[in-house]
Amino acid sequence: MFPPAKSPGIGLSYRAAGVDIDAGDRLVEMIKPIAQRTLRAGVLGGIGGFGALFEVPRRFRNPVLVSGTDGVGTKLKLAFQLDRHDSVGIDLVAMSVNDILVQGAEPLFFLDYFACGHLNVATATAVIGGIAAGCEQAGCALIGGETAEMPDMYPPGEYDLAGFAVGVVEKEQILDGSRIVAGDAVLGLASSGAHSNGYSLIRRILEQEGADLASDFHGHPLGDVLLAPTRIYVKPLLSLMQQTQVKGLAHITGGGLVENLPRILGADLTAHLERAAWPRPALFSWLQEKGAVSDEEMFRVFNCGIGMAVIVAEQDAERAVQQLRLAGESVYRIGRIRARRAGEAHTIIA
Repeated sequence: MFPPAKSPGIGLSYRAAGVDIDAGDRLVEMIKPIAQRTLRAGVLGGIGGFGALFEVPRRFRNPVLVSGTDGVGTKLKLAFQLDRHDSVGIDLVAMSVNDILVQGAEPLFFLDYFACGHLNVATATAVIGGIAAGCEQAGCALIGGETAEMPDMYPPGEYDLAGFAVGVVEKEQILDGSRIVAGDAVLGLASSGAHSNGYSLIRRILEQEGADLASDFHGHPLGDVLLAPTRIYVKPLLSLMQQTQVKGLAHITGGGLVENLPRILGADLTAHLERAAWPRPALFSWLQEKGAVSDEEMFRVFNCGIGMAVIVAEQDAERAVQQLRLAGESVYRIGRIRARRAGEAHTIIA
């Protein structure tokens, strides 16, 4: 219900209806120096305009723009529960920039959409600070967004997030999987946790177990482990692509390895993965045990420790592993590409 006016003789205002324009103005002023940290060549203008302007870098001869959009999902419910809002902004950026990266694109800029029932400036500033941190990790500029205060649309203390990334790639360097052949190596880059997928199942397991988010989990509070932000792979992989021919990338999100790798494989190919080739983080073993989740379901819902798959020629595999490790990534040779037999799945984890 809308709060009533103070007396019949006083006209209604937007504030009385539940929208605080002054709070929105304060947030914009808080955001400006945060966004300033993310600026890069190509940005024309700053936060506050009706539209965000960006000039495509002139070093690209035949540029193709690549766009992506995503959210954080029900991982936000844990952020509300713990009153922790600084890392979900990183998740938001990661989900979009990692997606456009798999087509070979360098992220250029990012826009966010923050929607709430009542604008809490401190909470929104923490969220957008995380978005800026994610943009810095990805090397892209936070050049705009929208904050929507919508009374009665969200429960008190809750909000929703969406993000939009735009990147650029030379047309002849687009990664579409067409260069992948039988015999190529599949490398796996370690995830930082569950990233931003599977949290509806995670929350059900937590509820079923009556789990305490403050309890110790291998030396860290369980809540911290579950809120660990999604790893952003942009800079290491852009660097790798400048030094080694990468044939394909797959961002391991909803659907896990079994559904995301086939998105870049031809109909005649399958990825044969060795489940013992990489260490499975303790979180996934705990979730499987407590939820009595089948192996098949685990690999369809969660990344199970691999956040990005990289496909290179066999002769380039060892060099690529070394380059990625020098860039700070934990990387494993997790399998190979081979010819697909009739009726066989596109991903086999043995």
